Amino acid sequence: MRQRYAVIGNPIAHSKSPLIHAAFARQTGADLEYGRLLAEPDDFEGTVRRFFGDGGRGLNVTVPFKEQAFRLADEHSPGAAAAGAVNTLIPLPGGRLRGDNTDGVGLVRDLRENHGFAFAGRRLLLLGAGGAARGVLRPLLETGLKELLIANRTAARATALADAAADLGAVSGCGLTDLGGTDFDLIINATAAGLTGAVPPLPPRCLAPGAWTYDLLYGDRPTPFCCWGRAHGAAQALDGLGMLVEQAAESFRLWRGIMPQTAPVIELLRPTQ
Repeated sequence: MRQRYAVIGNPIAHSKSPLIHAAFARQTGADLEYGRLLAEPDDFEGTVRRFFGDGGRGLNVTVPFKEQAFRLADEHSPGAAAAGAVNTLIPLPGGRLRGDNTDGVGLVRDLRENHGFAFAGRRLLLLGAGGAARGVLRPLLETGLKELLIANRTAARATALADAAADLGAVSGCGLTDLGGTDFDLIINATAAGLTGAVPPLPPRCLAPGAWTYDLLYGDRPTPFCCWGRAHGAAQALDGLGMLVEQAAESFRLWRGIMPQTAPVIELLRPTQ
């Protein structure tokens, strides 16, 4: 019997997740269907319960429901607990749900395995202190970084996020205006500034020699932050398409116990730029 999976969000018609999981299914010979599930803001839980009640085997969760999914889940992975957000729901016996967050795993895997970035001993700047930053912080701190600095327009939010993760490694927080002349080996943009064509305000010389930039956003054209990285001499200026595919692969593994190949799927989705 064909097994059902889906991504739930609002809006949802733009999601590439069905294309990604269809490719994974072809690779692994899985008999499954993966659809898009539109939930109304006041009926997220009801939509989830109906999906699993009808035999659904797994859900990915996208904006604006990741924090609601966290509250709905009966148990959480360490990554989900650290993020306070869930992007993967797994059914358990008795109608219970387990929540996981695969975003950070996907980011680290894309940087390390697809692009060859060596984290050990490096200094990293994470821009933003919202849900996207929370979702990737723990896996980043587990890579062996020398130091991670969170910078946000509101310094108090960056400091609070850093304090909450202090047991995981050398992490601190500050306001964007407090960055001064410090330089970094990797700058990750976890803000939504690019959705409006903007880039977080950064000092002119914050990239160390050979530094990389990475934008969690992606699109058919280079994102504004990718353009900023290229203009300021970044050795690599990457977008989040690889992270999208890698976090989907981790969800697939959690549901089905097999890790699909991601490189051909990234190549399939990558537009010519």
